[in-house]
Amino acid sequence: MKLLPSLLVLASLTAATFAQLAPGAAAKPTPEQIFKRLDGNKDGKITLDELPTERRDNFKRIDTNGDGGISLAEHLAFLNARGAAGRPATPNSSPAIEVQTGIAYAGNDNPRQQLDLFLPRKRNSDKPLPVVVFIHGGGWKAGNKSDGSRSLEPFVASGDYAGVPVGYRLTNEAQWPAQIHDCKAAIRWVKAHAKEYHLDADHIGVWGTSAGGHLVSILGTSGDVPELEGRLGSNLKQSSRVACVVNYFGPENFITMATQKSTVDRTTRDYPEALLIGGRVQDQPDAARRASPVTYISKDDPPFLTAHGTEDPLVPFAQATELHEALKKVGVFSTLLTMQNGGHGFGSKLLEEAVKRFLDKHLRGMDAKIEDQTIELPPAPAKP
Repeated sequence: MKLLPSLLVLASLTAATFAQLAPGAAAKPTPEQIFKRLDGNKDGKITLDELPTERRDNFKRIDTNGDGGISLAEHLAFLNARGAAGRPATPNSSPAIEVQTGIAYAGNDNPRQQLDLFLPRKRNSDKPLPVVVFIHGGGWKAGNKSDGSRSLEPFVASGDYAGVPVGYRLTNEAQWPAQIHDCKAAIRWVKAHAKEYHLDADHIGVWGTSAGGHLVSILGTSGDVPELEGRLGSNLKQSSRVACVVNYFGPENFITMATQKSTVDRTTRDYPEALLIGGRVQDQPDAARRASPVTYISKDDPPFLTAHGTEDPLVPFAQATELHEALKKVGVFSTLLTMQNGGHGFGSKLLEEAVKRFLDKHLRGMDAKIEDQTIELPPAPAKP
């Protein structure tokens, strides 16, 4: 199976990314507002040095005329190529994939509490399909379930997997633990409907980036924690346990992260974790612990793969090593992919191949060598 580059993890100028970079900003700025904010000298173009360091990888792709600046037209063209409102397009046009969108997993009409179902039109086996569930990032206050479409598409198109992008309530609507209640309700929906869609309820992997990395990590560590289950939906007899976790640069311990070096000012009252738990971590340590995946680690947790950039300015790399070491300490399989020079978002063929091996091993039972790895990325351009 040839994996496509994941635009979700390549640095890009999406509304979700901007909301996370600027905690006080509106949850859904328009593409034009994003452009104006990034155009620091207001000359009508975004130069490389005006972009945050971790968002420079796509500069040459967006600057299509090569004049050293991104115009508003180039900015909009890039977003339009990724789908409406700057979101990655769902694979509706792919002849290899059948898509069902807007499935209400919580038994209501809230558009945030919906999932999409991607099924291969041609399956490689008569056996039930393993499932990869994708949970989007955006600082828990932005993003959309469609943000995972690009990552899931090659797995589903291969005929070996089903894919499920999941939406959840954002912090402008509900505080923790609403987000994990939503994610668990989505997992229970998949299991309850596995027979209907010929899915393998025992082999569901979860994959998420940033805030989504946090949510998939806590899905992995809290399968035995009743107080985080919630009472959403009509599938409460189903378990929310998952078979494996792919975590891209997720926050893992809110307590330690509050003191680690970051470009996010975590002394204010409106940084992402504070909005999630209803107050500063420093002021609400108990709530912060209850929202931290490391709190719930136990020896029966599923296998983890964590990928994190060493130069991540938002979620420090130390969050990845803390999770990795804590999992190994209790005997849980954990592999850490150190993305050398990587920021908060990255792309790598080696990373894609490692994720495929990991999912093939733990969801399809294929023999694969999985081990810690350092993947070298180009250093971010130096500021002039």
